[in-house]
Amino acid sequence: MARNTHVPADTSAPPVTAILARFVSGHASRGWSDAVEREAHRTFYNWLGCAIGAVYHEAATAALGAVRLLQPAPQATMLGSKEKLDMASAALVNGITSHTFDFDDTHLKTIIHPAGPVASAVLALAEHRGLSGRAVIDALVLGIDVACRIGNTMYPDHYDRGWHITGSTGMLGAAAGCARLLGLDEKKTAMALGIAASQPVGFREQFGTMTKPFHPGGAARAGLMSALMASQGFTASERALEAPRGFVQVASDKRAWNEVTDELGERFEISFNTYKPFACGIVIHPSIDACVRLREQGISADQVERIELRVHSLVLELTGKKEPKDGLQGKFSVYHGCAAGLLFGRAAEEEFSDAVVNDPRVVALRNKVQATVDDSIDEAAVRVAAVLTDGSRVEVNVDHAIGSMENPLTDAQLEAKFASLVVPVLGQARADEITRHCRTLASMTDIRTLTALCAG
Repeated sequence: MARNTHVPADTSAPPVTAILARFVSGHASRGWSDAVEREAHRTFYNWLGCAIGAVYHEAATAALGAVRLLQPAPQATMLGSKEKLDMASAALVNGITSHTFDFDDTHLKTIIHPAGPVASAVLALAEHRGLSGRAVIDALVLGIDVACRIGNTMYPDHYDRGWHITGSTGMLGAAAGCARLLGLDEKKTAMALGIAASQPVGFREQFGTMTKPFHPGGAARAGLMSALMASQGFTASERALEAPRGFVQVASDKRAWNEVTDELGERFEISFNTYKPFACGIVIHPSIDACVRLREQGISADQVERIELRVHSLVLELTGKKEPKDGLQGKFSVYHGCAAGLLFGRAAEEEFSDAVVNDPRVVALRNKVQATVDDSIDEAAVRVAAVLTDGSRVEVNVDHAIGSMENPLTDAQLEAKFASLVVPVLGQARADEITRHCRTLASMTDIRTLTALCAG
């Protein structure tokens, strides 16, 4: 029997669906600063490396096997492979591979990984249509702005409820980016956002499984399909985002509408994007960074009696797996991250393989890591002490880990990361050529010049 329920709602919300549609459809091409333009190129480049690097992972193989059952038309490239898929399937699979290693970009204010949904959808559509690099960069900047501004509106309440915010806002960014590529007018762009708003993807329960990287892939496919449907006249609510029973108010009790409108078209959220040096959940990075610094001070695993961590409660909530059984679970274990940092001086994808996670040396050191919650410490910081077998104590405090806004990866470090991901798949010469093209992506007349290089 149907029930009439009363749930508090904001009936005076601004028309953010229409505001964002007007912004996406009408903002000038390259209508931002050189700094924003540079970050857009870095974002795309980092995403591309992550997507190519994971092409042989079992999650990619399984996803490709499922897509092949649909007998898709060859419209767009599965990056790093010889496969050509339909646009929607390419968006899905490339979104999955870009997030499989948990090595992708992070908008730290919301913990959204924005390029996964947006770039995966945008590149698939642009490749099929033979669009320019300029069009891709424009769509990427605007799509990421939509996803992250809606994320800002709801975070942290939405995330705390259990939504994986990358997927649950990413479909909006993907829809916006694809609407821009299709040249949709304000009304049809609003319809694309409205269709996408009924397709949020992903819950945090799936962290540590293949379904976590499905979330940005699923969001990419949903956003692309939303824009294509809108282009054909399919309709949705004009208030799909802000209405009392619309996406934002249903999915969150926090509704900071000003996060959508403040400095819209002047401040771009891609400016606040960061790039991971470690292939795991972002909240582990300060702890890994600290343990790498201990190693650099000459501390070895043999000397350690125990490692004491003081961390924000979110760190253990997200990455408190003490006994991970495989690589995917290891990405959500601050204990494993610390062991990898001290033993190897790094924590790239190789350090999160099944073999390393179950290596007796790693397990032994992992068991020496003790973590204590201290919410006076910022969630992006850590206090680490190595207690040595001779009774001495060495302390390291990290307030801004490498890869953060305050301590970002340099272009050279980003290129080294790209090479570590792409060279094993495509070889050094091809990786170097892709890098050269990505530096001047906005001047490329046909994006298929790049995707041809990215095919295995």
